[in-house]
Amino acid sequence: MSNSSDNFSCDVVVVGSSNMDMVVRCSELPLPGQTILGSSFAMNPGGKGANQAVASAKLGAKTHLVARLGHDVFAQASRDSFQENGLGTDFVIMDEAAASGVALIYVDDQGENSIVVAPGANKLLTPADVDMALPVICQAKVMILQLEIPIKTVIHAAKIARQNGTKVVLNPAPVRTLPAELLAHTDIIIANEIETQILTESDEIGLHMAVNACKPLFEAGVETVIMTLGSQGALVVSKDGVTRVPGFKIKAVDTTSAGDTFAGAIASSLSEGKPLEEAVLFANAAAALTATKVGAQIAMPSRAEAEEMLKNGETR
Repeated sequence: MSNSSDNFSCDVVVVGSSNMDMVVRCSELPLPGQTILGSSFAMNPGGKGANQAVASAKLGAKTHLVARLGHDVFAQASRDSFQENGLGTDFVIMDEAAASGVALIYVDDQGENSIVVAPGANKLLTPADVDMALPVICQAKVMILQLEIPIKTVIHAAKIARQNGTKVVLNPAPVRTLPAELLAHTDIIIANEIETQILTESDEIGLHMAVNACKPLFEAGVETVIMTLGSQGALVVSKDGVTRVPGFKIKAVDTTSAGDTFAGAIASSLSEGKPLEEAVLFANAAAALTATKVGAQIAMPSRAEAEEMLKNGETR
């Protein structure tokens, strides 16, 4: 492991999962008990943590990932992707006793997907692993967290970030009830509409209802909720009000990693000091581009591509 100050230069640090995505294209998603024939198969490095980190790096932020990989062929493929995309891997641990995480993904002709994840080494990421990454956490302006690793590790990472003045962005997926201790150390939550409904225990959340619905999260310590609306853009919700930020018109091919691109883009933009609504518009552009291609990390846009979409793309 290198200890040079250059290696530890960091704008965004991501503590989270890394998986190998096994993607089957099919005309429609299978129902329970149903067997269907797919049209194609591909393996791509993925995992919410790794995806968000790669997105941040491809969009221009100096980004480090804190994660665990197994001792198998999938691990090397993931590390190759990280290095190709300029992601810092000083704190990506190779676990000799575990298998890498795997995600089984079905994508239909409309670009919708169904996913099952076997976490493997991801479930072994510990608070001690986070402590080892303190050199980059101290320098990072933003930390991204998700819920594909143990919740005690997520809480510990959020606390360490807060102690070092690093803004905490939480993407609560797979969605679950969030401990008060985690909410108290979270600045921004990024969640889709269904996830937001579960987190707030609300039956319906719209433009005029979002502030009241998210009130329990604000009271617990969260500053802002960004509710993603797919092709329709996103709502930026705080205790002071709600703003709709438009999405971009595209023909979706695969939406699998659009949400992860959105989170990485938010972190990258905030690390540059951009205002939140400007960061969300940029994230909408980057996420839209990702949905026009098949795959996860390979489908994520470069900074130049996202800026071109931002400049010339048509909003909804």
